[in-house]
Amino acid sequence: SFNISSQDDSETSYEQITKELVVGEDLTYVVKYAFFRLGEVRFRVLEETKIRDIPVYKIVAYINSYPDLPFVSIHQVYESYIDASFFPLKFFAKIFGDEDTTYVNYDFIDDSKIEIQKGKYGTSKASLDSTSHTNKRFQDGLSILYFSRMNFGDEKTLPIPCFVNEKQEEATINFFNEKIPVSIDAVDYEIDCLYLDGETDFVSVYGLTGYFEGWFSNDKFSVPVLAKMNVLIGNITLELIEWNKEVWNPPTYTN
Repeated sequence: SFNISSQDDSETSYEQITKELVVGEDLTYVVKYAFFRLGEVRFRVLEETKIRDIPVYKIVAYINSYPDLPFVSIHQVYESYIDASFFPLKFFAKIFGDEDTTYVNYDFIDDSKIEIQKGKYGTSKASLDSTSHTNKRFQDGLSILYFSRMNFGDEKTLPIPCFVNEKQEEATINFFNEKIPVSIDAVDYEIDCLYLDGETDFVSVYGLTGYFEGWFSNDKFSVPVLAKMNVLIGNITLELIEWNKEVWNPPTYTN
């Protein structure tokens, strides 16, 4: 796995712990809206591969509404290929609709341009094939989660350039380093977590927009445990329900 730093893991201060992302990580979250369970989101780290001879992780997110949910049917797959600095080299989205399936592809070429293709499956020509010229590196709607995970440590506020909906946008994330106990249904003890919050003024993947909060495991993996965010339908909660126990288990909170 890629490492952010090489300090010894026995050090007590969090910012000195080596941050790790591991192939085989598999995290599933239930999406709740008020008393309703809307569906699940699953994040996987599938493999280490290369793009343009640069080592990258292949990250995939699957978003699915429950089949018995009335009026709503959401089935989406997002892929991001992120390098050792947790910036994307490629982003791909597949959105399944009632009548057709659409795709979006971004190729992040250094910090100079982003090549864009967008269209429908089953058609020979993309409906959009263009280039966005840039002077810095951007996160996509999926990679920003992994970038955020690996930036815990010092209390800080980061403006994060994002390329979403074929536009250059910006999110702001505030990181805090005070330990917080978090309880979820899948664990019978309080989990040791760190907290962040932030804001976007654009609509990202999953329909995320506006203010959001997240609680992440206080260890070298910084696994998202609980999140609260605004989406187009209102306020939702994502709560961790399943994970690959051979890779990670939630740390116990202690005073």
